[in-house]
Amino acid sequence: MELKSQLVPKLKNLRLSGILETLDVRNREAIEEKCTYVEFLQKLLEDEVERRGQKQLSLRLRRSNLDPTKTLETFDFSFNPNINRQQVYDLATCSFVERAESVFLCGPAGVGKSHLAQALGHEAVRRGYDVLSSRTSVMLSSLHAGRADGTYERRLASFHRPDVLLLDDFGLKPMRPPSMEDFYEVVEGRYGRGAIVLTTNRAFAEWAELFDNPVLASAALDRLAHGATQIVITGDSYRSKGPRSRAKELMANPA
Repeated sequence: MELKSQLVPKLKNLRLSGILETLDVRNREAIEEKCTYVEFLQKLLEDEVERRGQKQLSLRLRRSNLDPTKTLETFDFSFNPNINRQQVYDLATCSFVERAESVFLCGPAGVGKSHLAQALGHEAVRRGYDVLSSRTSVMLSSLHAGRADGTYERRLASFHRPDVLLLDDFGLKPMRPPSMEDFYEVVEGRYGRGAIVLTTNRAFAEWAELFDNPVLASAALDRLAHGATQIVITGDSYRSKGPRSRAKELMANPA
């Protein structure tokens, strides 16, 4: 105990105090298994590397704004057999992140677009990438507020910085000035530098209609579409079988 108390300030000074969590266990293990000093040290350092990795993973998850329940493990592929499972798993390798390319998940409401997008975000976080998830309207509102309070450049940089930017519900609300310019600035700043995962209930051919400036529309969509992967999901809504649907049915047909 005296020796351990002497180690505490030294380990803290070296920012290795996490070793104390497993020191006693590893010490007993080393005695029982007659480990060499090098083997004992190796196990302690492996513990520290694992601990730091988990700490960094937790930090990336907190910063990502991802829903912790929406992962590949919790996605019900059996509900919609039309989804190309192999294509989703290929995207989950995050090679598109390495290439800084876009992924579009298109289809009607409730078919699982957002869940799959979030799941890809979780896979990226697990592989050490920084991810930021936001509804498109929230991102544009944040940038608009930045124009008013002088924080525009800082806010814009926060959407440029992550390795993966996940934008949910693109095109759900009309983009009024200066939203079109702000969206273009986000796309331009990430082009060739960071991946975008985007969910929408609009077909790609309709996207240009969201811009009132055809030049901006062409520039933004050309950058977004370059090297992009598009997954079009059709079928029934997951939510159509849930409590909300039952509530609507009861309201429409009261007893």
